[in-house]
Amino acid sequence: MKRIALLLTLMLTPAAVAQSNTLTLKHDEGTTTVKKNPMRVVVMDEEALGWMFALGLGDRVVGLASSYLSPTDISGGKLKPSVLKDGFYARGKLNNPSFVGSWTAPNLETILSLKPDLIVRLTWDGNQNYDKLGKIAPTVGYQEGGEGFWQKGLRDLARVFGKQVQAEQIIKQAADVSRTDARKLQAAGVFRKYDKVVVLAPFSGGNTWAYSSVRLIDDLRALGFKDGLKIGSATLGIGAQISDEALLGIDKKTLVVLFPPGGQYNGADAFLKTPVGQRLKDQSVLYTPEAFSPYSGPLTSIRNSNEVTRLILEKVK
Repeated sequence: MKRIALLLTLMLTPAAVAQSNTLTLKHDEGTTTVKKNPMRVVVMDEEALGWMFALGLGDRVVGLASSYLSPTDISGGKLKPSVLKDGFYARGKLNNPSFVGSWTAPNLETILSLKPDLIVRLTWDGNQNYDKLGKIAPTVGYQEGGEGFWQKGLRDLARVFGKQVQAEQIIKQAADVSRTDARKLQAAGVFRKYDKVVVLAPFSGGNTWAYSSVRLIDDLRALGFKDGLKIGSATLGIGAQISDEALLGIDKKTLVVLFPPGGQYNGADAFLKTPVGQRLKDQSVLYTPEAFSPYSGPLTSIRNSNEVTRLILEKVK
């Protein structure tokens, strides 16, 4: 037995040890070898932050990129404590992460100074800086418009951190919540009045987008609604700008869910005052996400399902 143990010890070379401590992930931007159970993670958006929260790993996030944050939210290069207690950021434990820029303009020097073990981001066609990020730390990216993209990202991170059971539990929880809410809508006769749905994002400045994938629309499909508008070719795989003429063609059996972007981009109030907004007002509900909320993910899907169901049930009382 001693001889066998000695042979096994000798076989466990440094290369074998290194291999046992790493994991190779095939993601939407390539193939990356990642150290298992990393302690210092930079997330390039709230989507990736949501996956970390879902796995109970918010305290591993040392850097956060965001397009929501303004200079008033930052002090000394870090998010202010008051901001960490607001909206989606309060959903998990964050230990004073550094602000590292936005999706499209990351501060590479700041990220380098944080010495991350892993960088996680969502991506889209034409998104840049992957190579530069990859030179700083192993970087994985997931395309937002891809089918099942957040489930793929969550499961990959779960493998990295040894949290596979927890990942499957919260994916199942999100699906169970949708099924429960769908039964509530069915029992209330909602689908007799509205059998279709369209998700509109009114931006400040007057542009309106209709989402075809990921952004709330998938959660509404899970509730039992059919698509109420043909969008055609989607930009970045998630939706397209829609004309007033197309909006005026929406029929009365289509529920309109107004899902405005956050912060300064929110144009919902202005949209409702337009002739198109007035025409659709009686068949519309306004759903406002949490401050700093990602567009998708398990925590977001659960909130989307519950809150939109509540709004719809109030609408059809």
